Amino acid sequence: MHPLLAEFLGTMLLILLGNGVVANVILNKTKGNGGGWIVITTGWALAVFVGVVVAGPYSGAHLNPAVTLALAIAGKFAWSSVPLFILAQLLGAMAGAFLVWVYYKDHLDATADPGLIQACYCTAPAIRNNGRNFVSEVIGTFVLLFTIFYFTGAELGAEKTPVGMGSLGALPVALLVLAIGLSLGGTTGYAINPARDFGPRLMHAILPVKGKAGSGWDYAWIPVAGPFIGAAIAAVLYLCLQPAIK
Repeated sequence: MHPLLAEFLGTMLLILLGNGVVANVILNKTKGNGGGWIVITTGWALAVFVGVVVAGPYSGAHLNPAVTLALAIAGKFAWSSVPLFILAQLLGAMAGAFLVWVYYKDHLDATADPGLIQACYCTAPAIRNNGRNFVSEVIGTFVLLFTIFYFTGAELGAEKTPVGMGSLGALPVALLVLAIGLSLGGTTGYAINPARDFGPRLMHAILPVKGKAGSGWDYAWIPVAGPFIGAAIAAVLYLCLQPAIK
């Protein structure tokens, strides 16, 4: 499989299952309605597992522009491939959001609250405070990337899975995302991935979703800029610590 196709498909599956669990829990008349935060965070962690298993052997399973940026800064990924990887991730996220719309169309139509409808696509803060919301995304993404750099036996190249244990190599990444969601996700919904938020937000604006309101574009910069900054900080700190470790 071509690495760009792997990134597209892996990100598509990530969003289909990740936003899918959100839709299952919060939309009216679903079997999973009212499942709660534990179900959502677990579903997102397993969505990461699936995406990494599919894409890992072919692209390294970045599935996240912040991951791609951090690996490039750390010298583990070619800068020339960064734009195409990010484009593939963005298109994959849009495709995944489209599939969620197809799958849950009846339940989206049965839900009157525009905030719940939007939550099936993109993130929004529990308490709107741009400064703290931004810091939340920076810290969450920093934890994600800094920890990934220290996975034992990590192989982060374009042709390797993130941890080097075959399909089980996706498990530590999934557990990491679960930990971030449980501990740090309550403020902003832990986008920690610019494509995860921007692609579905764009689809929310485009798709004919009954009862939707605005797509929250005044907030949209936070789950894009925050993860990029957090990823860059993680990569720079990792590089600074390498001489001490060696």
